[in-house]
Amino acid sequence: MTGTMNRTDEDYGDLGERRNRRIRLVAWVTIVALIVGGGGATALTLLLG
Repeated sequence: MTGTMNRTDEDYGDLGERRNRRIRLVAWVTIVALIVGGGGATALTLLLG
């Protein structure tokens, strides 16, 4: 299986790296949005009671 993945990486060049970067970016944006959205709702609830 490792041999197959290695050959695939060679075939696509840096496409795998770009894909990983995009996946990480989407993951971080999602995490930040969840924290801001959830944290903002919690803060408003605590402040406005």
